[in-house]
Parts: sequence; C-alpha cells; structure tokens
Amino acid sequence: MKGRTPRGPRPARLGPADVLRVGAAGLRARPARVFLSALGIAIGIATMIAVIGISSSSREQLMRQLDRLGTNLLTVAPGRTMFGEEAELPLTALDMVKRIGPVRTASATGTVKTTVRRTDRIPEAVTGGIAVQAATTELLATLEGRVAEGAWLNAATERRPAVVLGSEAATRLGITRTGVRVWMGGRWFTVVGILRTMPLAPEIDRSALVGFPAAESLLGFGGHPTTIYERSAEESVEAVRDVLARTVNPENPGEVEVSRPSDALAARAAAAGAFTNLLLGLGAVALLVGGVGVANTMVISVLERRKEIGLRRSLGATRGQVRVQFLTESLLLSALGGVAGAALGTVASAGYAVARGWPPVVPPWAIGGAVGATLVIGTIAGIYPAMRAARLSPTVALATT
Repeated sequence: MKGRTPRGPRPARLGPADVLRVGAAGLRARPARVFLSALGIAIGIATMIAVIGISSSSREQLMRQLDRLGTNLLTVAPGRTMFGEEAELPLTALDMVKRIGPVRTASATGTVKTTVRRTDRIPEAVTGGIAVQAATTELLATLEGRVAEGAWLNAATERRPAVVLGSEAATRLGITRTGVRVWMGGRWFTVVGILRTMPLAPEIDRSALVGFPAAESLLGFGGHPTTIYERSAEESVEAVRDVLARTVNPENPGEVEVSRPSDALAARAAAAGAFTNLLLGLGAVALLVGGVGVANTMVISVLERRKEIGLRRSLGATRGQVRVQFLTESLLLSALGGVAGAALGTVASAGYAVARGWPPVVPPWAIGGAVGATLVIGTIAGIYPAMRAARLSPTVALATT
C-alpha cells in the first residue's frame, strides 16, 4: 500500500531446542576448561549436600535411639543446701518415689567411698576414673540396660562380694569375662557381669556396681542413695517431674535436683545442627568460588570467540539472541557441575552413614536446593559475559585478529 515504509528482513527466531544446541556446542569446543569450571561448582554442591546428609543421618540415628530408649526416664540427685554444702537424699527416698501413682519402676545407686583395682598390688590412688556404686536389683530394668557377659545382680549376689562392671569400667580394668576377681575395700570381689553401654546413664558405664546389702556390710556404705532413676507413663512424665522433689524430700525440696537424661541427647542434636551451619557456610564459600570460575570461563570465552560473535551478528543474529546463547552456556556449565556435585554428595553422605551404622538420610529439599543454587549461580555468572558479547559490533568483532 502507498505511504507505508517497507520493512527489512526479520531475524529468525530461536526455539528452546536451538538455544540448547547452540549453548552446548560452545561448551563442547572447550572440554578441559568446562571440566575445571564445573568442578568448582561440583565441589561446593557436594560439600553442602554431604554436610546436610551426614547431619540428617546422625540426627535420625539419635532420634531413633531416643525412641528406643524412651524419654520417660527421670533422675533424682541431691543438690546443695542453703549453705552451699552438698545435700543428701533421705534413706526412704526410693520407697517414696515408688509410691507415686504413675511411676512404673524405680531404682537407685549410691556412691561408695572406696576404689576398685585389678589387684591389691596397684596403689590405691590409681583409680582409673572408675566409681564404686551400690545398686538396687531393679536398676537394669529401670534403665532398660542389657548384660554383655554374665548376669546382673540378684537376691543372692547383692548380698555377696560380687560386682557387675559397666562397659567402660571393664575396658579400663582390662576385664573381658566374668569369674575374675578385683580388689575393692580391702577384699576380693568376683566379677559376675559386664554391662553393655547405656546412652541414658553414662555414669553407669564408668562404675563398678555392688548390691546395697553388700555395700553396707562389706564396704561401709551408709545407705543413702545418690541417684534415683524412675520411669513413668509418657503422658505423666511432666506431672511426675513436678512432684518428685517434694516427694523425695518434703522438708527441703529445694535440695533435690530432677533431670531428664534424654534432654542431653536432644541437646546433642541441637549442637550438631549448629556445627552443620558452620560446614554449610564453608560449602557456600566453595560454591561462590565455583561461580567465580564459571564467570571467568565465560568472559574468556567471549574474548576468544569475538569472530564467531561478529559472524553471527552479520548473518542476522540479534543482540538478544547472542545474549541468550552465552547465558545458556553459563547455565548449562553450572547445571553440569550441580548435577555432578549432587550425585557425589549423595553418595558420600550415604556411604559415611552406612559405614557408621546410621540410616542414610539425604533430604529431598537439599538436592532441590542444590539444583536451584546452581541455576542462580549460573545466571549471575553469565549475565556480564552475555551482555558483553551482545554489545560487540559485528564489524569490530570480525576485524579482530
């Protein structure tokens, strides 16, 4: 029609498949440089996923351990008097605890002021960090402990010079079987049992345990318990916790300390989470360094391929198409490193968990976050090189030697 200005040729449009093909071709032309740049991204992603996976596996193992051991165990111990002196639990404390309605089982230990040694020729000052404690026969059931060798104290052996060793105490004494004798309180005691580790009562692991009657008659024990362990129904734990101190010592409830051992395991999980945050920070730094490597690779690629850019512009490619090409190369390069890093981190965390006997756990959000992080890194790293390539004049680019 008259009066209408004729339009010039319209540039061809690049579909998504064309963009990917052009971007991949640019990477295939420089395999060594692409590998090294992707390696930086892979290291950062692998570090982050491995840290999250190992921490999650450890936490899952801890939670399973808590579920198995239960969170309904409470301990009662003497606190301090108003004058700052160490208090003492009454002789009737254990019987009073057993009278609390929701309490299912209760037991006690009492510190005996003597030492345990492998022979009577070892100096008394060499204790090996092993405590001697009197224990009631219900202790093993209350703590849900297990015997590794021999048997636990019973109605007969609790009155005789017989001793059960905690797992750590047996190791420090060099004892691996029952029937051997140890020197305690100026006489020989026969080892009748060795316990397995007790996560909720590590103090038992480091103790030599004798019956209350034997401790009183043979070792001069006064009979006052120093720790009372009790288990109640899960739904009644807090209610029992509130009345324990007043029940144990009605006259001075402030001199009684009540705690829940499972809280210590939960605190360990929280501490592990704090340590995980530190390692995640190190992984983020590695990822940032990898992103800088990608950006450097893309900038050098633009400088080396100026003739290619000029030729494409002369053949009708728009600045936007050139920009998309180099941005796609950057994204593909980062995605390559991200996928490799995610796979490496998953395998590393699963292998470590299996080696430690933990359930392997890698949260899906960690893998998804890793992929998202690589795309963000690729976009940021590719923006400047893409814009620089798009700004090149075709004539200047073709004239470059």
